[in-house]
Amino acid sequence: MKTTPFFIAVMAIAASTIVAGCGGTKKTTDVNLTVQERIQQQKLKEVDRMYKDKMAEYKQEGWKLSGSSKTLEVALLEHYEKLYDAQTENKELVGEVSQCQSINVCRQMATNNALAHYASLASSSVRGRIASDVNADATRLQAEFDKMYAAYERLVSAEIRGVLTESYAIIKEEKQARQYKLFFVVNEEKAAAARIRALERAAQETAVAQQYATEITEFVREGFELE
Repeated sequence: MKTTPFFIAVMAIAASTIVAGCGGTKKTTDVNLTVQERIQQQKLKEVDRMYKDKMAEYKQEGWKLSGSSKTLEVALLEHYEKLYDAQTENKELVGEVSQCQSINVCRQMATNNALAHYASLASSSVRGRIASDVNADATRLQAEFDKMYAAYERLVSAEIRGVLTESYAIIKEEKQARQYKLFFVVNEEKAAAARIRALERAAQETAVAQQYATEITEFVREGFELE
């Protein structure tokens, strides 16, 4: 496994916590840290806390890593490394499915659910911004706007598939079926380009998207929070 600075830093924080808990002493003092170093240290501490909480949750609920020879601990650390890469803006997207039988079916359903969820959020975001910020005759153009929203959502689902990076999957075996979660990392720069492509294709299907292209394009570029 490739050992990265992020991985080493998080593990060092975890180790220092153990040492401190055993009565050990810290070799470095906060006095010698720059502002940037303090911020980075705080971020790493937060990631370490999130990691420990998530691992405890997985173990308590009986989740296991699926489709990988890695340990769940390593897979989760690598996932956080991608999410908190200082050089890129990455977000987490999760596809979930319950009551699925085979792993292949679970995987495909989880992927489709993740795509549908992302597309729905993208469409809702644009819908909300248009309703609040675009000076349009909503009553007269409502049917056209609805057509545009539907087209945009459908096309975002198709376009975003190519920019998702699969991170890891977990599975929980139950008596009748399985529960399955598939985690993706979404690079916001690539995702924004995918959303713009979807909007351009939607504009070919709806006149209102062409009429308000400037405003809508800005809303699409802004992005939204993944829930």
